[in-house]
Parts: sequence; structure tokens; C-alpha cells
Amino acid sequence: MSSSENNNNKLRSSRMTTWEGCSVLLDINDGDRLVFARLSPAAKLKIGNKNCSLQPLIGCPFGTVFQLDTSSDKGPFLSPLQPQGNINKTEEIKDSQSQAESKDGQLNGESKDNRSLIDNNTAQSLTGEDIEDMRRQGAKGNEIIEALIAKSATFDKKTSFSQFLELLTGQPFLDLVLVSEWIELKLMISVQEKYRLKKQKKHAPKVLIRRPVARSICEAYFKKYPLKIGFLQVDTLSLLLSMANVSSNSDILVVDMVGGLLTGAMAERLGGTGFVCNSYPGQAPSMDIVRIFNLSDEICKRIVRSSISDLLSQKESPQQNPNDVGSVESQSNDQMCASISMEETSHSSENVISDLGAENNTFPALRACKAIKAGKKASQEIIDSWKENGFSSLIIAAPDLDTLTLVKDLLPLLSNSAPFAIYHQYLQPLATCMHNLQLEKMAIGLQITEPWLREYQVLPSRTHPFMQMSAFGGYILSGTKICSSC
Repeated sequence: MSSSENNNNKLRSSRMTTWEGCSVLLDINDGDRLVFARLSPAAKLKIGNKNCSLQPLIGCPFGTVFQLDTSSDKGPFLSPLQPQGNINKTEEIKDSQSQAESKDGQLNGESKDNRSLIDNNTAQSLTGEDIEDMRRQGAKGNEIIEALIAKSATFDKKTSFSQFLELLTGQPFLDLVLVSEWIELKLMISVQEKYRLKKQKKHAPKVLIRRPVARSICEAYFKKYPLKIGFLQVDTLSLLLSMANVSSNSDILVVDMVGGLLTGAMAERLGGTGFVCNSYPGQAPSMDIVRIFNLSDEICKRIVRSSISDLLSQKESPQQNPNDVGSVESQSNDQMCASISMEETSHSSENVISDLGAENNTFPALRACKAIKAGKKASQEIIDSWKENGFSSLIIAAPDLDTLTLVKDLLPLLSNSAPFAIYHQYLQPLATCMHNLQLEKMAIGLQITEPWLREYQVLPSRTHPFMQMSAFGGYILSGTKICSSC
């Protein structure tokens, strides 16, 4: 490869703008639908019953928000909703429901609480006699409520719930019908804002360009297709990389049965240094998620694969014919393409899960499988080097395989004092593995960790944990390999 191509690969992996042929994560209407796409002039995205071209997205910074518009000559098209220099995710999508507060003279971002209020019955200057006088003069209910609000020194500083309590209990002689009319007015404003947001999502949907990195890919798959990644959450993924000490110039052995998410995350962290050896029993697993990471050719070269039997075989085993290696690689690529095509045909075009599985129906550029460069078979020289020096660390995420058998086979391949981390969605397989490792004195510092991440909704005066969230994060067995023969 020429030096100019190497420079282009480095520039491609570090640039902040999209380019033709890159993968992007399209966030439609703030997470209502997530689509992985590869940008090309011919690529199209279907939103509702409209097909729009993705060509306007090429050359835009990640984080740009587009809106679906329609013209008589162009038809449906995506137009930028904000200046392209702003790569931050706008709060316009998330905080649309909080705009009702601005109609009461409050800023959208202003937070209100009752911490500075003192209940000494001096805030309201309008007395009961004044209210009776207003009634005798023919004042209507809304006028009385507005007068109470205007004469209160602390009403505007209170939350909506406290405002309701003040009108309901602060003036016992106040007619309950008047309070209900005021509440109906507040609810009408809220309903109008929710109605506007609902119609905006239907007739003018917004599309956010997100960079496909380990975090965004893991979050997207866990939200819409968790089974494919073994219910691996983003906090568990980061904890796996940390416990296994994934760092520069490391040679990492991984058993990745979660679609290639672990392999791509480790290669992204290594940044073109060291090696990631994807090992497997039997047939090579699919690594189609690795293609979404936009990894450069230099990083893809550092991702290799080798079966467990090849790693455990003796050095004097006959070397495989290079032609056979090429045929195995092409066969594996063809199997990956076939599995992706079968997955697409099994899902409906309106199913969000099919958007995350693969997008060949929508994006013809992915059908050719030209972007699959990672996962070549490891050469015999580098395998012999690993047998002699050992791997730097081991990560296993194979929920469908026997954990204890894998650990007993792969742990001797590590160098002494090398860390390892094993993920499983259930506790019992890891507990059994931990017990056997302790009995055979193969590792020290063994511990089982249960990661748990709680997400919060952060909005003005409405900050609280999400009402619907996953309460399960799986389990991680970690430890350090020792020399059992000493």
C-alpha cells in the first residue's frame, strides 16, 4: 500500500466529518428509530412512506441534525436543521416537551424548586375579604386566580405541583371550580405542546448523524436487538476492557460470540498497535458489527482470527497452504454475507430491529461486502510467537458455550500474571468456573462483579431515574493467571 493511502486511512479514522463509504448511526426522532447506514450517493433512507437520499449527509460533521422536507421539484429530501459547525447534540430534540414553561414567562432551562421558600403566611397579600369584594363586583374565576397569582410573592418560584397546592389549600374559601379551570388551562398548554411534538415527529422528522463508536453501537444494539450482543450493556463492555487491561501494544485473545462488538471495541482502543486474536471452537463466528466501526486498514490488519485447535496444536504441525487460507477467508466472507441477507429477508422493512441487523435492502453498498477487511486468518509465525510468549490478556463473551471448558483450554495460552475477564449473562456458569480455578490453583484475585448502570432523565424540574430501564447487567469473572507448575 502506498504512503498516500496510509495517510488517507489515518485521516479517515480521525476526521470529524462524514465521507463517502463511511458507516453512520442515524438517530431518527431522538431514538424512536436507529439505523446503521453506509453513505453513498445512491443510498436511500425510508422514513414513514417517503424515501430520501442520503447524499446530503456526505461531508457533514458528526452531530449534525437534518429535517425531512418536501418540495414539488425535488420530492422528499433531508436539509440541515442547524449550523454544521455545531457538532453537539441539540437539546431541541430532547427538551421539546419542556417548552410549555416558556409560556408562563420562565426560561426553558430555568430550574424551579421550593428550597428557598419559607411558609410564614406572608407571601399572599390578597385577603379573603378582597376576594369576596371581587366576587360581588362580578369578577370571573380566571380573574380571581390571576389576581391571586399576581399578589403572591413566591408563586412564580414554586413548582407546578406546589402552585396547585397553594391555590387548593392556601385559600380555603376559594371555589374548587376556579382551581380546576386553572388546572385545565395548564393541562391544555401541555397537551398542545405534546400534540405539536407528535405531529413534528410525523410530518417533519429529525435525523441526527452519530459517529458509530463502541458506546453508540452497544447502546443501539442493546436498545433494539440485545440478544445479538448477549445482553451486553455499555457499562459492562467498558468494565471488561478495563479488567482485561486492554491498552496499546497488547496482544489480546478474545472469544467473541456477540457479533464482533468486543473485537471492534478492543481494536478501536488499541488504535493500530498490538493484535486482537478472535478465537473460536469449530466454525468462525460472524463479525459483521466490526464493519460499522469505520476502522482504518492499519487497524483492520491487527484483527486476526484463529481456531482454538490451531492455537493449542504443536508448533511442528504442518503449515496450511496459502491457497487454502484464501479459500477459507472467501468462504467465511460469503457465509457472512449470506447470513446477513437471510436476516434481512426474515424481518419486515418497517421493523426497527432489521435496521440494526443489516441494511442491504436499503443500502446496496453493503451487499458487496467490500468493507470486510478485518478477521484474516493469523499466520503460523505469529501463532508460534503467541505460543512462545503468551497473550497479554483474555476476554471471553460466549453465552452459548461452556465457560469452564473454554477457560481451561485458553488460560494456559496467557503469559504469567496476565489478566482475564469473562462475561456471562447468568451467575452460575461463572461461579462454577471460579470454584474450579480456585481448586486447581490456576489463577488468583478471582472475583465476580455484577455491573449495574442506572440512567437518569435530566430535564428542568423533572430529573429522576428512567421509569423503564433494564435492571440486569450480567456478571463478570475476573482474575490473574499464575504459573501452576511453580
